[in-house]
This record gives sequence, structure tokens and C-alpha cells, in this order.
Amino acid sequence: METALIRVENVSKVFKKEVVLDDISVSFEKGKIHGIIGRNGSGKTVLFKCICGFVPTSSGTITVNNQIIGKDTDIPDDIGIIIETPGFLPNYSGYKNLKMLAGIRNEIGKAEIREAMTTVGLDWKSKKTVKKYSLGMRQRLGIAQAIMDNPKILILDEPMNGLDKKGVAEMREVLKGLREKGKMIILASHNSEDIKELCDCVYEMDGGKLEQKK
Repeated sequence: METALIRVENVSKVFKKEVVLDDISVSFEKGKIHGIIGRNGSGKTVLFKCICGFVPTSSGTITVNNQIIGKDTDIPDDIGIIIETPGFLPNYSGYKNLKMLAGIRNEIGKAEIREAMTTVGLDWKSKKTVKKYSLGMRQRLGIAQAIMDNPKILILDEPMNGLDKKGVAEMREVLKGLREKGKMIILASHNSEDIKELCDCVYEMDGGKLEQKK
């Protein structure tokens, strides 16, 4: 039975002669949290953007949910994403931001938005505008946005950014709960404790190469 929801095959990405991804092949299986570690500039975020269809590969193929990115689909379905700082409209509340985003695809309603905000520890009834949010609250809202459509796949680039110790502990429990529901999560984190506590398998990105750590 096919358990790999994402297959990356011989993928390279070159920007102006700089090789950012160098012949990467890896499969990510459902029901697991896959950790990717590596210093800034090692290529983690570019790999995530290629998987999500935001950046085209220079060579190789990426298959998500049995669809080849750039051939069968431009942007994969059933995927929740945090890449870099989540962008929201500053003069609206968190709930209103998510409601507007949900309205674009019109696939979920108020109940799913409320549940996502509650899951990450935000009060959906609050009228506080996002510009008054702390960095940690913005990050929680970004996680709520990623999970509100109940996607099979989550791509999370430094999801704990800005969270205090309590917030990090809470989000770890959220991610563990999502794994128990069969979600597949790819997580990049600078925090070795996140990687150690959460991840079923760990890969290291260095100089555009990706290697699984034993």
C-alpha cells in the first residue's frame, strides 16, 4: 500500500548559477512527523516552496497526492502551509482574517474556523486586531490557518517562532494530536528539542543536499 504522500525525485534548483537544491530524492509518509534541520540558507525553505508549487524546480519531479507539481497541478490540494512569517490583514481580527481566507475557496464554514482557533489557543470571539497581536499570537493564527481546512499534509517552516515556553509545549501537543489523526507533517525547526520530541524521522539539509540522520 502506498504510504508516501510526497515523493521528491532527483530535484535540483539553481538560482543564477547557485545550486540551492542538489539532486534531492526523498519520500515523506503519512502518519509521521518528518523533521528537517539545517542552518539558514541551507535550502530548507526553498525545498518547501518547491513542494508547495510556489517555486518551480530546475530539474526532477515532485509528486504530491499522486499529482506531479507543474504538470498535473500547479498548487497541490489538501496541504496546509506555514512558510516564513504568516501574512494577515493588520486591521482585522484573527477570526475575520481566517473567515476571509476561507471564503476564497469556500470549502469550510464558521465551525471549522472556530475549532482551528480554539485548537491553537486563540479566542475566536476576540475583536483584537492582528496588528495588536504579539509575535506568538500571530504564529498561533498562522498554525490555525494551516489546519483549518483539515488537510492531509502540513508543511511547517519554523512553526514555533515567537512562542513562549508554554506556547511551544501547547503546539507540540497539537502536532502530536494531528499525527495521531493520520496527518503527515514536515517540520523545519532550529530547536533540537522540537525535533527530538516530535519527529519520527529526521533529515539534515546542508549545501543543498538532504541526508537522513540515523
